[in-house]
Amino acid sequence: MVDYYNISGSEAIKLLKSSEKGLTKNEAEKRLEEFGYNELQKEKRLTTLTLFISQFKNALILLLIFAGFLSLFLGERIESIAIFGIVFLNAILGFIQEYKAEKAIEALEKISAPTAKVLRDGEEQKIPAREVVPGDILLLEAGDIVPADSRLLEISSLQIDEASLTGESVPSKK
Repeated sequence: MVDYYNISGSEAIKLLKSSEKGLTKNEAEKRLEEFGYNELQKEKRLTTLTLFISQFKNALILLLIFAGFLSLFLGERIESIAIFGIVFLNAILGFIQEYKAEKAIEALEKISAPTAKVLRDGEEQKIPAREVVPGDILLLEAGDIVPADSRLLEISSLQIDEASLTGESVPSKK
């Protein structure tokens, strides 16, 4: 593996088989197929059935289910029905709440999908950040979030907000 920070920008461009004008559209599509999307692996979402069944995986709920069966065994049908009714109602309400939360998270992920400015075929294009591939020339401005591991080719007055790493509230000059 090449340590791109140890070589010049022009060498990095050559090694990545790119150019100062960026990748061509066809080359970017090939690399997207080869390397996949620029995103972290997401946890698999629970199916609706699994989400419903998970409502019963709580010590207190299991205790109530046990109490319901014990009441049924002792001939207390009304108490047993009441206990099972409460457990089932709790499961339905918990399921609805978690299902709505999952859908809200999915909607927020779609709305807040980050974008990136890249050079493709010598022209500036705005693309979804998940479509950035190795060899893309990224165009960054003040306030931009860097969408991938990158090798800087040109910089001017670079400051980085490292608060999440160091806790420092002031951007550090590089």
